[in-house]
Amino acid sequence: MTTTHRRVGPGRLLAAVTGLGALVLGLGTAPATAADTEAAVGAGYKVLVVGKTLGFRHSHIDETTHAVIDMGKQSGFTVDVWDPPNSSGGWWGPGSPGQPALTLPSTPFTSADNLSHYASIIFASPVDNTNSLDPAQPRLLDDTELAAFQGYIRGGGGYVGLHAATDTMHTVPWYSKLSGGGARFANHPAQQTATMRVEDPTHPSTEHLPSAWVRFDEWYNYTSNPRDSVRVLLTLDESTYTGGRMGADHPIAWCQNFEGGRSWYEGAGHVDSSYSDPVFLEHLKGGIEWASGRVSGGGDCVTFKEVSGLLEAADNGSVRAQKLATQLEERLAAAEAAADAGDRDAALAALQTARGKANGLVDGHEVSSKIADLIEWQTGLRAAGM
Repeated sequence: MTTTHRRVGPGRLLAAVTGLGALVLGLGTAPATAADTEAAVGAGYKVLVVGKTLGFRHSHIDETTHAVIDMGKQSGFTVDVWDPPNSSGGWWGPGSPGQPALTLPSTPFTSADNLSHYASIIFASPVDNTNSLDPAQPRLLDDTELAAFQGYIRGGGGYVGLHAATDTMHTVPWYSKLSGGGARFANHPAQQTATMRVEDPTHPSTEHLPSAWVRFDEWYNYTSNPRDSVRVLLTLDESTYTGGRMGADHPIAWCQNFEGGRSWYEGAGHVDSSYSDPVFLEHLKGGIEWASGRVSGGGDCVTFKEVSGLLEAADNGSVRAQKLATQLEERLAAAEAAADAGDRDAALAALQTARGKANGLVDGHEVSSKIADLIEWQTGLRAAGM
């Protein structure tokens, strides 16, 4: 398997942030300055761990927080924590004890500008008891906080979701799309040993993993399969445990580029021992570094659907643009079908043709660049014998 990840320098990220300035301004927030960007992604950077809980509190939140703090000391980033105590009790017992010795004194979700100091925001199972879909149920983030978070993502921010990050803000469709292409936590069987299978070994978070990763954990079933919207990294083999309800295709970890930001999710990680397991921690580190824009590889989670969306935006209504877009869609569809069938050579041939046609589009550079990411991904899979 070829190692593909590479460190991303501040200059490349600054260009990306600058290019998104107009969008951020449109949200009423000033774009990040060069100094802000250098502070976030230069020699050191900062991440935020969100453990605030308004529903069932997972014991791993504390373990996760300390593991990420220790990871940061070794890897060159610092950590803020948002996990205030509260009295929102329910069937799970009295309210959340939080982490009063570590938590920020007030919410950091005040504005996109304030959140822009974080290279990524880690949602460590911040359950809020909104799975009843009752709009009156208090959410993890209120309207003002949610608007700040949306502005942060749309301004190029990073999101890392762990385990029950799909079991919060059920009443916010936007968040469900960010965390998992619309897939939300549905239920889980008893904790047990199962096998996760690496579907994409080209990503910085998976390239060190065994092809069959056997773990004891709590295995989630989701309300839908997110595959059409995300790059699936790991699937769960339901033949290796009991209680799986998603069938032969059960994604458990995935990533995506979402509205200008980066999103990475891992559904395992319920058991506290995960956060002292070197293999799991290396996996998590790769996810944090990728979401933070610190490493790049494997085509950076670009999907065929993502490129198709860019094609629609590039269609300026002219006959030539429509013709090129149609031809590109045909080549992309052929490449995707070949990729799904495991025929990497055919997929790469179709993608190379598509990339050549993309150069004929007005402002086709972004489309061409994303197709290049698809080529890198498929090349990596071929090198890995997949």
